[in-house]
Formats: sequence, structure tokens, C-alpha cells
Amino acid sequence: MQHGDDTNKDSNQKGARHLSAKTVFSLVPNLMHHYHPFPQKAPGALKSAASDPRTAQTTSPAYRLAWADEPFLLRDDLRPLRLQLEYTKPEKILAEAGIDSTIVVFGSARIRDRDQAQEHLRVAEELVKQKGPNDTEARESLRIAKKMLESVKYYEAAQEFGEIVTKNSDGNKLVVITGGGPGIMEAANRGATQVPGGRSVGLNIVLPFEQRPNPYITPELCFNFHYFSMRKMHFLGRARALVAFPGGWGTMDELFEALTLIQTKKMARIPVILFCKAWWDRMVNFHNMLEDGVISEGDLKLFSYAESPQEAWDQIFNFYRGHSHH
Repeated sequence: MQHGDDTNKDSNQKGARHLSAKTVFSLVPNLMHHYHPFPQKAPGALKSAASDPRTAQTTSPAYRLAWADEPFLLRDDLRPLRLQLEYTKPEKILAEAGIDSTIVVFGSARIRDRDQAQEHLRVAEELVKQKGPNDTEARESLRIAKKMLESVKYYEAAQEFGEIVTKNSDGNKLVVITGGGPGIMEAANRGATQVPGGRSVGLNIVLPFEQRPNPYITPELCFNFHYFSMRKMHFLGRARALVAFPGGWGTMDELFEALTLIQTKKMARIPVILFCKAWWDRMVNFHNMLEDGVISEGDLKLFSYAESPQEAWDQIFNFYRGHSHH
């Protein structure tokens, strides 16, 4: 009997050990939540280092915490780290904000709203009066001002498109994203703000001119970049469609890069819509490219045209409605 009792006792002890190993984390569900193997956080380390007595050693650049040492981080050979940071910061913030689907809007930073365009024209006309009609600079300024007034329709269309997207975003599931600057970018962000609770993203970049955050970007979604490559990755990483309004070098660069990525299957096929066919036909002769054999006929199907904000939205909607049936 004693032998049997010992056997049962050993069996129970083994079972207890097995149970303990199997259920320890379920018995203490918050253990890992509260457990920090390295309890000192970086801000505390920074504060502690700042309070060190000032000596020849503590004031030496070598003593600075590496991640708080700006001259060190800005060294040429640390460019890979800066690229990683420029990718990671927006990626984390966008993910935490629940943004995983965007509609990209490209277009000129120089196209203004009606009030600004009319003021630009007034100033140009005054300049012609002051310098005379034969002054080359004054005449050119007036010509451009008249063109900018004609282009107000693109600003207004981009604004309306931003509003349409945001109205149909089903609780911000589909968010407008722009380059964050003035012009067409401002218009699309502005349209999003016209919808109660609407959010939109701005990907600014440090440039010597034309670039400043427009006031319509959702502040916590307003980013700033140094590297064009990282900015472009964030433009397209969550893109569900791309709408290109009339623009200059930047617009062309962004558009053709997106078309190349789709053509080479580096990214999934999405609607790429060029706003105002007449404008694009004047700027780029795609059919000449086909005729000369530098693109294929199928490449011309990678994009389409739209003449109104609603038409652009309908094309996006129909694209995904068609895909949902496959």
C-alpha cells in the first residue's frame, strides 16, 4: 500500500509540475504586460545624462548618447539609418491612426484658388502699368497670371474630389493623401476638411521653394521628409488609387514612377487617373511613344482619363466593385 501511495504522490507531483508549466501565463494574464526586462526608458536616460556635472569628459561629443547626438546622426555614413527613420516614423504613426488605404492626389503646387489667382492677376496688371506694355518681365508675369486664373478650375476640381472621397470613405477607411504643399495638394486636403470628421494626410518635403504644409492637413498626419525615395514609398504603400491633376516636374516624376512600378509588377494594379485629357494630350504624346515602340499597347491601359471629380471617383468605385466579384 505504501508503495502505491508513493506512486500516486509522484504522479500528482509530476502532474502539478506539468500543470504549472502549462498554465502559468493563463493564471497570471497580466504578467508579460507589466514585465519590463529593461525598465529604464530612453527619456529617463536622456534626462539623467543632461543632469551630469559639466566636465571635460561629459561635454565631449563622444559622451553624448548616440541617438541624441545630432551631428553624429547627420554624418554621411549614417544615411542608411536616417532613411530607416524616415520610413519608420510615418509608418508607425499611420498604422497607429488606423490608416491602411489612401487615395493619392498629385498636381501642381502653383495652381491657386480663385481669390489668390485674381489677386495674382491684379498685381501683374499693376506691374504692366508701372513698367509699360513693352517690358518683357511684366508681360510674362501677366501671361502666367492669366493662365493661373484659367487653371482655377483644376483647384476647384481637386477640392471637390477630396470631398467626394472623404464622404464615401466609410468612417475614414479611405483617406486622401497629398504632397502636403500648396496648389492642387492644398485643394484635395481642403476638400477632405469639408466633411465633418474627415482626415487627410500630407507628405511634405524640405525644398528651397514651393513647399510648406497647407493648413488643411490633419495636424497629426502632417509629415516632413528629406528623402524623396521615402516620401514616394509612403505615397504608394497604402495607395488604392492615384489621381494626377495638371502639374510640373514633380507631378510627372511621381506619375511615371507609379506607372513604371505597375508596368513592371513591382506594385499591384490600381486605378491611375489623369484629370483633363485635353491638358495631358498637350503635354505628353503617349501614342507617339507607342508608335516608336518604346511602350506596348497594353501600357496605355494602365491609366485612364476623367473630366470631372465625380467621374474620377466612379472609375475608382467601379474598379474595386469589379474586382470584388472575382
